[in-house]
Amino acid sequence: MRTRIAQSKRLVVKVGSALVTRNGEGLALDFIADCARQIAALRTAGRSVLLVSSGAIAAGMKRLGWTARPQAMHDLQAAAAVGQMGLAQAYETIFAELGLTAAQILLTHEDLADRKRYLNARNTLHALLDYGVVPIINENDTVVTDEIKFGDNDTLGALVANLVEADALVILTDQQGLYTDDPRRNATATLIDEGRADDKRYEAMAGGAGSAIAKGGMLTKIRAAQRAARSGAHTLIVSGREENALLRAAAGAAIGTLLYATQSPLAARKQWLADHLQLAGSLVLDDGAIKALQAGSSLLSIGVLVVEGDFERGSAVGCRTSAGVEIARGLINYSSSEARRIARHATQEIESLLGYIDEEELVHRDNLVLL
Repeated sequence: MRTRIAQSKRLVVKVGSALVTRNGEGLALDFIADCARQIAALRTAGRSVLLVSSGAIAAGMKRLGWTARPQAMHDLQAAAAVGQMGLAQAYETIFAELGLTAAQILLTHEDLADRKRYLNARNTLHALLDYGVVPIINENDTVVTDEIKFGDNDTLGALVANLVEADALVILTDQQGLYTDDPRRNATATLIDEGRADDKRYEAMAGGAGSAIAKGGMLTKIRAAQRAARSGAHTLIVSGREENALLRAAAGAAIGTLLYATQSPLAARKQWLADHLQLAGSLVLDDGAIKALQAGSSLLSIGVLVVEGDFERGSAVGCRTSAGVEIARGLINYSSSEARRIARHATQEIESLLGYIDEEELVHRDNLVLL
């Protein structure tokens, strides 16, 4: 299975805050330089690399003299604004010394949730790669709010992998990989060499949240691997503190944990739908509607039991069972108020209930993706 990584032509590399900021002590220029050196070597070998880098908030905390990650949004935004300056400057200087041009890309979930902005971001990244530039991507923490946050850069790394149709996502972290249990608490925990990205057992093994500096933890990396697998990308979780970790990982060395994709990649538009992190609302479906969706049909109003949320026509909504399990998501053809009026009613009743009929389907199968 490691040959899948060795054969990858386009890699997304995500580096965590603990590595980039030396556990919050300030920018780890030695690590950044070493990481850039390895990326330059991969570029020389003819492989495309995009870098997703954490560290802006942690770097800003150091510059502001803060020892604990703040909770208030305005404090996080202030730290990001201060830290992003130093982070971008460090990457720019170090890559220039290696003869490479770097570009800074700051994204929010809103940028990827809007179809037009999503395509613009995709085209920009492809253009940068064509020009031989190394894109350095981070969440735009300076302006982000809870409603438009990715939540962590592991998730952002997976979304970027899907966005550019990367072959692999390499997550460099301060841990050796995924263990059967938390090795800090259980001395008998063993490292998992490789497995399927969609193996649900790994979530229980991953444990809880990250550190006081980093937002994510191993669980976010498992979920990032699951998300990246939807576009066919394999994920390798490996310690960035190992010598030449990135080069060895890219060569297929047996380090870290490989979580490989097994499903066929989703079509580009359905991948975009699947990557929505925030949904405008949700529809609770009856058993008949669930079976119809799983058989490849569109969602009709008669199969909807409950409409939740306040949304406009064309919004992204989730489709779930009465037990709360999300099984699909899609773009709805009616607003929330209209959907409530036609729920549990047959298609031929829509015009009499609303006075008009725009679409026969509540969600057309072309605008729906199963999860």
